[in-house]
Amino acid sequence: MDKKFLKKIIAQSQEDLQIISACCSGAKLKTNDIKYLSSNKIFLLSISRLNKEAEDKKRIINSIIKFDSIESSKSKNIDQNDLDSILELFAIKIFKREHNFEITLLFSKNRIITLSAELIDVTLEDQKFINDKNT
Repeated sequence: MDKKFLKKIIAQSQEDLQIISACCSGAKLKTNDIKYLSSNKIFLLSISRLNKEAEDKKRIINSIIKFDSIESSKSKNIDQNDLDSILELFAIKIFKREHNFEITLLFSKNRIITLSAELIDVTLEDQKFINDKNT
């Protein structure tokens, strides 16, 4: 029987975050799949992405990107009232601003989300394969 393993990648440095960015480039999500829990300082994205790390790179997998220690969140060119709008994630970039980090999520059509964080604590966790009869 073919075993399937779901992965979890933890990023605590700029280099680690580049790996998550590479895995998630081209991922699709709806505006409704973005949640910011300000009281818990957590920012969540539920994405559908190609499983680029496997031999069969055409398989789509649902994953969660969790950003911890987020102080604030700002968006540009994203209509938060259109919950079914499809976004395509291009990259995740990070910059050091004084004592905080600025994490920038770059989407298609010049859409941007900027997160201000005390430290880098990001997790990419696979949930399930889409259209897979065995999971």
